Amino acid sequence: MKLQEVFGNNEEWIQKKLSENPTYFHELSKGQEPKILYIGCSDSRVTAEELMGVAPGDVFVHRNIANLVIGIDVNAMAVLHYAVDHLKVDHIVLCGHYFCGGVKAAMQAADLGVLNPWLRNIRDVYRLHQGELDGIENENDRYNRLIELNVQEQCINLLKTATVQKAVRQRGLQVHGWVFDVSTGKLIDLKIDFKSILSKIMEIYDLGE
Repeated sequence: MKLQEVFGNNEEWIQKKLSENPTYFHELSKGQEPKILYIGCSDSRVTAEELMGVAPGDVFVHRNIANLVIGIDVNAMAVLHYAVDHLKVDHIVLCGHYFCGGVKAAMQAADLGVLNPWLRNIRDVYRLHQGELDGIENENDRYNRLIELNVQEQCINLLKTATVQKAVRQRGLQVHGWVFDVSTGKLIDLKIDFKSILSKIMEIYDLGE
């Protein structure tokens, strides 16, 4: 795609929206009231709004390499705080995807420079689940299972935060773990029981009211 085509595409999109609703952009400018915070991967094949079939204003989005939630990542924590405490979202969706280059890169014996400390978090997920993962002979199946387990562990990382704990207790915020299958276009709900996980980790991670 040529960069100069973007502005032409933008004009076509504007005209399409206005033909459907002449006040579309006026309404959009009034503010946002999304009900979902989506945390996903920066992979160019995985666009949150398109794969979910939602419109601008419906979803608050944060993306990074391999959809990680790291407690000392100020960017991610600021997004989480704003979405939960100020926008009052009802759901947090942590969405990974099969054929994730970040996950595969994390498990290669290679020096990736500045990516090393970031991707080390995925190696930690592998270490936590090494028994299960080492038992999977097919390499692609092993990576896909690691992608699912990474989603699970990032959901746990969300549940470790005071922001999420407070919102779960006070107004029933829900946390969901999904995987997008790039090869089929399907969204898969991993059906992570976040309430059970939260109850198990609260002895250590309870941050009070």
